[in-house]
Amino acid sequence: MAFELEGHIEALTLRVFLKSLELLGGTQKLVQTRATNWLSSLLLASYTVVLKEEYLKSEQEIAQRLRITPQTVKNILRSEPLVDNLEELFESESKDLNIHTAGGIAKLAYRLVKDQKDHTGLCLEFSRRTAGALDIAWAKILLRRLEEKDFPVQSAQHLKEKLGKVWLSGRSVQEVLEELDYPIHTPIELIEKIKENLRMYGLE
Repeated sequence: MAFELEGHIEALTLRVFLKSLELLGGTQKLVQTRATNWLSSLLLASYTVVLKEEYLKSEQEIAQRLRITPQTVKNILRSEPLVDNLEELFESESKDLNIHTAGGIAKLAYRLVKDQKDHTGLCLEFSRRTAGALDIAWAKILLRRLEEKDFPVQSAQHLKEKLGKVWLSGRSVQEVLEELDYPIHTPIELIEKIKENLRMYGLE
């Protein structure tokens, strides 16, 4: 269970981090503007926001987990979601991104991710790599047959046609799909719901 929770935290943090980069114009923009040092601040802010908003961790718990000062955590969490003038940051910020500003970007990114407005293609590729690293055979098979355009999934029918006759730890994917709640917005959400279904039957 602890390992599964860590996986959830890592996956959501990565989605928030990638959305933060997207809001700033992407990695190429950071390279062109010599702002690659901002990456560490954005990742730290993304982790902090996820731990607070999603898992209700205290400032002290976050500081201990990430090995940063409680004041740094406060600076991130006291920021407001930054929605305006993101382009001007490249002129107003120094070589190192202010951690308070990074917190504002991460908070906006978190909101967009929770509203399912992050990049499905990146999520799909990340899900494939994660399934491969964890050696989850059925997840690897499913994700190889799916494409970015398949999401969000509004009903079981579309996935049943795409996935065909696949067995998931002893259950037919056709049966499992009929028992899931829709819509399903991302590949990660699909895998999580399938895992929950299999767990109900004592399978995984």
